[in-house]
Amino acid sequence: MFVIDQLILLAAVLILFGILSSKLSARLGLPMLVLFLLVGMLAGEEGIGRIAFDNPQAAHALGTLALALILFDGGLQTSMQSIKQVWKPASILATLGVLVTALVTGVAASYILKISLLEGLLLGAIVGSTDAAAVFSLLRNAGINLNRRLKSTLEMESASNDPMAIFLTVGLLEILVNGLKPGLGLAQLFLLQMGLGAIIGLAVGYAIVSVINRIHLQASGLYPILVTASGLLAFGVAANLGGSGFLAVFICGVIVGNARFVFQRTTFLFHDGLAWLSQITMFVMLGLLITPSSLLTVWWQGLLIAAVLVFVARPIAVLPVLKLFGFNSHEMTLVSWVGLRGSVPIILAIFPLMFGLASAELIFNVVFFVVLISATLQGSTLAWVARKLKLIEPLPAKAPATLEITALGEVDAEIVEYTLSDNSRAVNRRLARMALPEGVVVAMITRQEKVIPPRGSTVLQARDHLFVVMKNDYKAVVEQVFADKGFEPLKAVSEFRLKGTSTLADIDWCFGFDLTRCHADMSLEQLCKQHLAGAVSEQQQFSINQYQFTVAEMVGERVTTVLLSVAAPVQASTELLDTGNSV
Repeated sequence: MFVIDQLILLAAVLILFGILSSKLSARLGLPMLVLFLLVGMLAGEEGIGRIAFDNPQAAHALGTLALALILFDGGLQTSMQSIKQVWKPASILATLGVLVTALVTGVAASYILKISLLEGLLLGAIVGSTDAAAVFSLLRNAGINLNRRLKSTLEMESASNDPMAIFLTVGLLEILVNGLKPGLGLAQLFLLQMGLGAIIGLAVGYAIVSVINRIHLQASGLYPILVTASGLLAFGVAANLGGSGFLAVFICGVIVGNARFVFQRTTFLFHDGLAWLSQITMFVMLGLLITPSSLLTVWWQGLLIAAVLVFVARPIAVLPVLKLFGFNSHEMTLVSWVGLRGSVPIILAIFPLMFGLASAELIFNVVFFVVLISATLQGSTLAWVARKLKLIEPLPAKAPATLEITALGEVDAEIVEYTLSDNSRAVNRRLARMALPEGVVVAMITRQEKVIPPRGSTVLQARDHLFVVMKNDYKAVVEQVFADKGFEPLKAVSEFRLKGTSTLADIDWCFGFDLTRCHADMSLEQLCKQHLAGAVSEQQQFSINQYQFTVAEMVGERVTTVLLSVAAPVQASTELLDTGNSV
């Protein structure tokens, strides 16, 4: 048997244990990263697995790759709207906040551990950043809903503060080991890391978006891999040129995630799974790296440093910044509490081991202990603290769950599967009343184990799976039709074609418009004939508030297709359609 055969078996068993342990997360109230770390520790040389793993270089290499993939996925899921809303407080927390946290924690650590001030500051820098993987998974899986600004601030801070922590860690190690002079040398290193990271992330992101929509690959499965390679390219180029690879890969992910490209949903699902695999692999490996008995030698020092970090350093770094931007006391308290430490501090704690620092082993053990305390204490109490602060809001209406199945070759169309939620506006309505755009066809409906022939009289039910053939640019329109009740209405939509038989009431229901409060059963054909007195012909137009209607196709005297466009954000209208005049 080859060694690789044993390694594949071992990796598969550990990953499966990690996945199965995640089922205990909700029951025990522990973040999944803690359970993954515990799986690694149990499999280690002092656990039941007796696996000996003591290779900081391999741990650093694998951890860096995993962290790059996690940050890339975080960027893909970060909307530009969220960035525009909170970039100022989030960027200050990600830079100045990390610096303040490192200073306060570092000074305390130097006294508690009786090490030099620079070594204490090094420890403070290592634990200075919050963990994107931990914060993302908690906010998305804890069953709580925060207001958009608060949630975006937490996610943006955690996703973007790693480069600052890495810069401080590397800079302090250069001072301690290689004699780098503080001041100008450190400032130049900062500008190089952040500047190059941002520029390369933007350049690669825009380049790959341009390429992916022009290239025609033979296999659809290559598109997610192409996107993954672009993220790793941004990381590699930035890191090799002396910039921050982590900042570059996150920015690249944001650019790609906010663009429209083929097989987008499939790509997002692929990267979500890849990010989970990276988290499990990374945390289990870091659990293998630690020797549990070594934690007992630093438990009280670790507790004190964790207390300073959670109850002193984090609030001092957070409260003044958020106060400046108008956050209330409850919101500031929650942001201060959600300062989870995770994989990044442990990976950074490997750096002193690689640099050969005398106190490296002590720093690694203390950091590991601090991460365990932080993740367990803060992660397990996030939902409870949010409820006590009365910051939990009702879950918003959502778009339907979708899955891209295939693109239809050179044709500008694709097949998409939609899953109706219990609150979908399509539930309990006949298919004929869904006001689907012209050319959009429901090809098949599956309900549990049954296949339901799609007819106009078919009544849709919750959990139905609808297989829809549509043009690529109709995705947002069709998504709106099957979304939850109260889902945000369409805004500034390009023209889309509706059947002349669609009624105003059905259009209002499906798209959140407010065309009329009377004449609910009036069809688009009747509306056109009412507003276009005399002989109706193709290309004739009229407007009602921000809605513009164009007669697109006619068969004889019948209006079969109407072009509808929304010129401005949809707002509820208080006026009614009159008999013959546009409103």
